[in-house]
Amino acid sequence: MTTHLVWFRNDLRITDNRALYEACKNVHAKVLAIYIATPVQWKQHDMSPRQATFIYQNLQYLAYNLAKKNIPLYYHQCDDFIAIIKWLPDFCKKNNIKNIFYNKQYEINERRRDNNITDLLSGICKVYEFDDSLLLPPGSVITRKGEMYKIFTSFRRAFLQRLTPLDTNSLPAPKVINQIFHLFKLKPFDYPKQEIDPVLFPAGEDAALKRLLLFCRKSVQHYSHRRNIPSIHGTSMLSPYLTLGVLSPRQCFNQILIEYPNTLDNTNSGAFIWINELIWREFYRHLLVAYPKLCCHKPFIKWTNNIHWINKDEYLVAWQNGKTGYPIIDAAMRQLNYIGWMHNRLRMIVASFLVKDLLINWREGERYFMSQLLDGDLAANNGGWQWAASSGVDSINYFRIFNPITQGKRFDKDGNFIRCWIPELKDVPNNEIHYPHLWAIKQHLVLDYPKPLVDHALARKHTLEFFKKAKYQ
Repeated sequence: MTTHLVWFRNDLRITDNRALYEACKNVHAKVLAIYIATPVQWKQHDMSPRQATFIYQNLQYLAYNLAKKNIPLYYHQCDDFIAIIKWLPDFCKKNNIKNIFYNKQYEINERRRDNNITDLLSGICKVYEFDDSLLLPPGSVITRKGEMYKIFTSFRRAFLQRLTPLDTNSLPAPKVINQIFHLFKLKPFDYPKQEIDPVLFPAGEDAALKRLLLFCRKSVQHYSHRRNIPSIHGTSMLSPYLTLGVLSPRQCFNQILIEYPNTLDNTNSGAFIWINELIWREFYRHLLVAYPKLCCHKPFIKWTNNIHWINKDEYLVAWQNGKTGYPIIDAAMRQLNYIGWMHNRLRMIVASFLVKDLLINWREGERYFMSQLLDGDLAANNGGWQWAASSGVDSINYFRIFNPITQGKRFDKDGNFIRCWIPELKDVPNNEIHYPHLWAIKQHLVLDYPKPLVDHALARKHTLEFFKKAKYQ
């Protein structure tokens, strides 16, 4: 009997999993599955303890769902990708694996790992790899000159023209396999653990699909005007599930079209705007493959390497701890530190503040986000930070700098989000919440809340000088 091995990575689901589906097509084959944890590599990649914990929680559900199909999930832990390269061929020999199936990962270290594995498995078993974490594979949406698009709107236009029903076709879960089954216990990772709110982020494929269904049926119609208000649940909060592959982008895309079949013709609808976010995810992942330097924390725009960053440690620590003296910034950072997730609008605001107000290297912010985020993803995180720093593809111009007070007024007018995360300001009136210290002075009070680290107007002036000098030197 031929033995197939499915190597699970960031695709922790049994439904619409191309590698699993292909491995199970031969009804006479024996099918095994494996997950390999690499804690040392995770640390090198700044993976947050929350994300490691969420991986483990979802692995338990994956093992259970595979068990119902009579597919055992083996588990192995080694330090890093080099250790995987040394260990996996021996595992395949020992278990008489004839074919190995996996879904591609696009980061540079992961691609090198897979290339090395393919070479070492030559003569041992055949390797089948699939593009599964995207609607369209990298390199399939290019200009007439054969280049990767650098402007998102142009990419989106070409992307939607290129997309076909075949690209979005979701695959069923495998049928029950008639084979002897052995249950293997998942050992905890040798990695720091961190609590995750089970109400905000319940683990498992069923929970993810339920959240997707509820969002598409009840919330997406309001998405266009609620998604920028952090005090309400106006976003899908599906990013952690997409990051780990508990959900596929095909499932998301198809569910939207089931509820709103005319979405692609109604570009002002909440449904289309949400699909637009899915396409941003595709854009950033396609860029990683087209420009591998982005995986190495290098800017797309070369002259930004000339910027002289101030990099004050006390500023960075204050920003990390939500103690900058700017309420919307501090509330956002405290949300991140407490639940491991941050509202997307706030990600842009706090990134702009770190880079453009405090003149701290964007890489420090990128690294800190990855160390805290439940949905930490290299492509999206790097893309977002380079956008804010005006160093990436299709970034904001360097002279566009968010005013943290104006942003607070615009997206948290009455301070509901601010008070949720900064109880020190609970008594400040709505119309004063964005200037708490001015209110305290008028009331002859002393707030247990830090004064602003910098004056925004002066900081903006200094930043423009630094960026201009870097560009034209």
